[in-house]
Formats: sequence, structure tokens, C-alpha cells
Amino acid sequence: MTLRRHQKAVLAATAVPTLLLAAACGQASTSDDAAGSTPSSAATSESASTDTGSSESSGDYAPGTYEASGSYSNPGGTSTVDVEVTLGDGGTIDDVTVTPKASGTSKQYQEKFAGGIADEVVGKNIDDLDVSKVAGSSLTAGGFNQAIDEIKSEARG
Repeated sequence: MTLRRHQKAVLAATAVPTLLLAAACGQASTSDDAAGSTPSSAATSESASTDTGSSESSGDYAPGTYEASGSYSNPGGTSTVDVEVTLGDGGTIDDVTVTPKASGTSKQYQEKFAGGIADEVVGKNIDDLDVSKVAGSSLTAGGFNQAIDEIKSEARG
């Protein structure tokens, strides 16, 4: 009887931490552009780092409006996002528009991203952008950053 009680105690002692660990690991992917998942209504943002020491060619951009598309992978395949940026003097972003091009859940994330990106990048130098997450959408940022790289090349030309 004592051995059986001891086995139950050991089983319980190992099961609880294992379940807690599994639950903690499972929450890591809940705020991505995952196809088939329900998007969060919380509009959080983590983006636009301002590493002013790394502006390698600040001021070398011609003012104007530029357009580019960027693509990124998500669990449902590949999605594309269109980006339009108006650059002012010195490469400062005066305006930005993101046009969602996906469908389903990815489109919902792109729409949230599009609604929050201006607050993150307008007024900043294009060389200082490194968007990682806007309004709960982290994968869309990859397509946005790809489009920004194209725009930087075009604006230097």
C-alpha cells in the first residue's frame, strides 16, 4: 500500500510541472498571423527601433511618394502587403499607407497592422525603422520591412 501511495505522489509531482511547462510553451504563438487562429482584439505594438547610430546614409533620399510590395510566410502560405511611403527631407517618413492583400485570418492581421503602423513610423527616419510587431501582428512586419528596403533603394536612385 505504501509503495502505491508513493507512486501516486511521484506521478503527481512530475505531472504538474510538466503541464505548466506545456501550457507556458503553448502561449508563445498566439499573437502571430497564424491562419486559422482568432486574432486578439488588443492593439499592442512593439516596433520601430530608433538606433540613431546606424543611419548609414541618412539624408540621401529624394523626397517623394514611393510604393513597394513585400511578402512573408505564414502558416497558411505566403502573403503580400503593399506599402506606400511619403518621404520628406532627410529621409523622414511623412506618411505611410499599408494595403492588405491577404485573405482570411491573415487579412485580419494585415488590417490591424495597417491601422497601427502610422503611429509607429511617421516622423521617423526611414533608416531607423525595424518594425517587429504592430497591433498584435508580427508576421506582417516581415513583408512591411521587405517593402521598406525596396523603397529605400528606389529613393536613393
